[in-house]
Amino acid sequence: MRHGLALILPTALLAACNGAAPADEEGPRFPEPDRPVSALGSNEFSTEDQRDRRGEAQTVMDLAEIEDGMTVADIGAGNGYYTVRLAERVGDSGRVLAQDIDGDALSRLGRRIERYRLENVSIRLGEFADPKLPDASFDRIFMVHMYHEIEQPYEFLWRMWPALREGGQVVVVDIDRPTDQHGIDPLLLSCEFEASGYELVAFKDAPELAGYYAQFKAAATRPAPGEIEPCRGDRAAMGEGTERPAKREKA
Repeated sequence: MRHGLALILPTALLAACNGAAPADEEGPRFPEPDRPVSALGSNEFSTEDQRDRRGEAQTVMDLAEIEDGMTVADIGAGNGYYTVRLAERVGDSGRVLAQDIDGDALSRLGRRIERYRLENVSIRLGEFADPKLPDASFDRIFMVHMYHEIEQPYEFLWRMWPALREGGQVVVVDIDRPTDQHGIDPLLLSCEFEASGYELVAFKDAPELAGYYAQFKAAATRPAPGEIEPCRGDRAAMGEGTERPAKREKA
């Protein structure tokens, strides 16, 4: 592969080290979510071999239509289950950026990437309310079993919006259960994305993913932070009854 491994670290990491989002007295103000969040890093998943036996990564990459030459971000990359499989899928002409807020996890992932000689992968340390992604860079952004851990979802999604290329989309895999139990109601997920400037383009219940698959695109415009209307954290309050998101399922 023709790309060199790069470790990209932002300089202002004090807030991440303290376990809190950085304070910006002069910056825009975003609404607080009307829901709890899951503790960081407390999800327990089966081994990578078990996940592969049920076809998890293959299913997600097929649904996301990942092709050779794409540029993809893996948010909350952790040990790199998706990172290494995406690197193979996009090939020598593609790129994968693995992002996490855990510096130790990124160090372990960096060693794995070097061991596997995945020269089309870079890693970046993000922040609690900002993924720190370069603008207009990604065909797909993956957020797998991690969205419920984001403490400031409106700010995070708002700051992520410019990172999508024209036609780029965000892929979310999560579980339909309360956000303090390592999941999120798909209606609440869709509401938070739409409030932050995205549109739902696909939704699928997927047992092989231990949850559901959702895919979003950037809307034509992004609201100003002060214009974001926060979503109520219960299904009835959103006025949607008990229906699932009414978008097409990918074949």
